[in-house]
Amino acid sequence: MQLEFDTIKSLGAQLIAISPQLPDQSLALQGKENLEFHILSDVGNRVAKDFGLVFTLPETLRPVYAKFGIDLPAANGDDSFELPVPATYLIDRNKNIVLDFVEINHTLRLEPSRIIEVLKGL
Repeated sequence: MQLEFDTIKSLGAQLIAISPQLPDQSLALQGKENLEFHILSDVGNRVAKDFGLVFTLPETLRPVYAKFGIDLPAANGDDSFELPVPATYLIDRNKNIVLDFVEINHTLRLEPSRIIEVLKGL
């Protein structure tokens, strides 16, 4: 993963993550995981809602999250249990979305090689 990250940076791009977590939560995650990119806080999922990327965690799954120590109300600063659908957008210098990947299944992510391929074509 580091090689892909370095390649993306060498192509003049930067990675930015957007999370519904409170800023302190995002900063803690960034430090804990030694992340080399910025995590922006989208408190209340405002941006995610603008993109149509919000869902409410079903009540049946809330105890499962709690069992794994995930306290969404504490992390996100509200009791909405809303989460963003995982999405990746590649935005060019003219603010155009040149690649998008949206997948409700959080285990499926856009391959970094695809991002690199598109960046090389810009």
